[in-house]
Amino acid sequence: MMQNVHLAPETDEDDLYSGYNDYNPTYDTEELENDTAFQQAVRTSHGRRPPITAKIPSTAVTRPVATGYGSKTSLASSMGRPMTGALQDGVARPMTAVRAAGFTKAALRGSAFDPLGQSRGPAPPLEAKNEDSPEEKIRQLEKKVNELVEESCVANGCGDLKLALEKAKDAGRKERVLVRQREQVTTPENINLDLTYSVLFNLASQYSANEMYAEALNTYQVIVKNKMFSNAGRLKVNMGNIYLKQRNYSKAIKFYRMALDQIPSVHKEMRIKIMQNIGVTFIKTGQYSDAINSFEHIMSMAPNLKAGFNLILSYFAVGDQEKMKKAFQKLIAVPLEIDEDDKYISPNDDPHTNLVIEAIKNDHLRQMERERKAMAEKYIMTAAKLIAPVIETSFAVGYDWCVEVVKASQYVELANDLEINKAITYLRQKDFNQAVETLKMFEKKDSRVKSAAATNLSFLYYLENEFAQASSYADLAVNSDRYNPSALTNKGNTVFANGDYEKAAEFYKEALRNDSSCTEALYNIGLTYKKLNRLDEALDCFLKLHAILRNSAQVLYQIAHVYELMEDPNQAIEWLMQLISVVPTDSRALSKLGELYDSEGDKSQAFQYYYESYRYFPSNIEVIEWLGAYYIDTQFCEKAIQYFERASLIQPTQVKWQLMVASCFRRSGNYQKALDTYKDIHRKFPENVECLRFLVRLCTDIGLKEVQEYATKLKRLEKMKEIREQRIKSGRDGSGGSRSKREGSAGSVRWTEYSRKLLQTVARTVVPVVKVND
Repeated sequence: MMQNVHLAPETDEDDLYSGYNDYNPTYDTEELENDTAFQQAVRTSHGRRPPITAKIPSTAVTRPVATGYGSKTSLASSMGRPMTGALQDGVARPMTAVRAAGFTKAALRGSAFDPLGQSRGPAPPLEAKNEDSPEEKIRQLEKKVNELVEESCVANGCGDLKLALEKAKDAGRKERVLVRQREQVTTPENINLDLTYSVLFNLASQYSANEMYAEALNTYQVIVKNKMFSNAGRLKVNMGNIYLKQRNYSKAIKFYRMALDQIPSVHKEMRIKIMQNIGVTFIKTGQYSDAINSFEHIMSMAPNLKAGFNLILSYFAVGDQEKMKKAFQKLIAVPLEIDEDDKYISPNDDPHTNLVIEAIKNDHLRQMERERKAMAEKYIMTAAKLIAPVIETSFAVGYDWCVEVVKASQYVELANDLEINKAITYLRQKDFNQAVETLKMFEKKDSRVKSAAATNLSFLYYLENEFAQASSYADLAVNSDRYNPSALTNKGNTVFANGDYEKAAEFYKEALRNDSSCTEALYNIGLTYKKLNRLDEALDCFLKLHAILRNSAQVLYQIAHVYELMEDPNQAIEWLMQLISVVPTDSRALSKLGELYDSEGDKSQAFQYYYESYRYFPSNIEVIEWLGAYYIDTQFCEKAIQYFERASLIQPTQVKWQLMVASCFRRSGNYQKALDTYKDIHRKFPENVECLRFLVRLCTDIGLKEVQEYATKLKRLEKMKEIREQRIKSGRDGSGGSRSKREGSAGSVRWTEYSRKLLQTVARTVVPVVKVND
């Protein structure tokens, strides 16, 4: 059996394929047609063959039969034809029938291994594009249009609506040029409809964003009427939105319904949103029954918070109590689809888990969940406050029903907030006792609710000037929640009311440390610094508050007042001007402006603002007095009379206003009217000495007979006044300096220094002697 086994020669151990190409050349018949010796032998007789030379041995004598595993020595054929398996130039001729892979070691000798063909050198450069060709120009223009649309969208996202519109218009112009060029070069079927659609849609959106509704509607009409645009009918939703903004509700409903008809039933979410828009439009038009049908369909198919709340509003509008209750229960049952808060609490001390929780605790998804939860709570609280007074016989019973429904739902924590809102509603109805009783029920609740209830109780007692109770509940609120800024502010208020301004400032500071946006604490600490005469710090507080509350009239007035206390009238006037730009009808601010201009010596500006103050509030005695004095100073006594008459109507027991009216009549030359006025004053105030003096003087100047009567009364009153003063003086001396101040008789009044000077000015006026016929 070993006779057929051939071992590989030791001299060529590395050539695994040696011997496969060695075979008997006798069997090589493929090249016989090209073998000249063989063809010559065929054409001639065997006897005429050329003699065998020494170089080409005869096949019959010397050529052995070779096998595939035989020797590598190859011999020539009998006619000089090289043998098929012989080596030619050192390379063995391959045997096709035997070599399957086509690999020979000899063929690769002397060449490097290069499977990727890198030895061939770099590829030739690409052929340069012809930029002048029409196709290339169209391609570049199309790219430019796409870039303009993208820039328009980016500008809109950044809030630059004007730039976005300009880019959209530019894209529209270039797209029309592109269409004309394509029509010249290619067939109309090759026009890029998607690009045309995107350009027109973006242009319409930018028109709508810039409130150019007519242009937006025209552009949408171009898209909708073009049958080549697929699904263009959905844009009728946008057209309906524009009509809704224009308050053209009938057309808005029409386009919403047209869009709803063109949207297939598989797009449920889109159809629900359109139906919600239809329902809102029906509410705006007062068609509540149609709105109810829309929202009921939405709540049965895909319930959501907005639809549920709008359904409650619709039922409230038609006054259906039972359906309001059912709609409220449906609103409560709407799933929020958010994760529980326990997910964001680390169950162990694993640092990797803690890092993951910290990363997701305030990410965008978590913020979106908080917003959704806050929106749900807002809708539920608003709906409860809306329907509670009407679903039952009384407000309290209705609120209790809402609280019970909320307690049985996923919003259990809202029940306490509803109870506190119930107490606040009692406050709005001025039922303080019920509010206090409701809030006192929370004293045994958890710390957060207890703190909120105690804060409201403290505020209630503070309003009723029961500062001890207010302080007690403020302490309870602070102890329940030390980081409650409202509780700290209330505690500071109670301390402020007791006069301890330094301690009050500390409570306000702590409230601000817990919540820097607590405007109440910041305002109160400014008032506290004013009380402590720390005007610079007070001004800093009010300026910070002004940065938060830009149009707060109270803050503007406080800043102006602080500047006035700092003796800077120009700054005070400037801030008061800002104040009246916010509240132009504030008579107090206008009178303060008049006072500042008067102190600066600008009488004309002072008169303007005093007059405006009087026009808005004609009962301010100080303003009336200033205006009357102004007309007297400017020698227009007739105009001053109307102001003093109004003052006498406001304060009928004050004799000085009537005396000023009489003096104005006398100064303006109407002596008879002045005399009648003095006589009327004397009847009302018979013991008024100054009225009698004016009567005596006027009667003397005119020459009336009543002068003696009035003179006698004047002397008697002066004597009685002297006796009274002596008694007062002796009583003061007898009591060891004890002081007893009397206000005088029924006709006497306490004169202000300004009024006394004013009346003296009028009295010093020279009255000519005029004879009056009796």
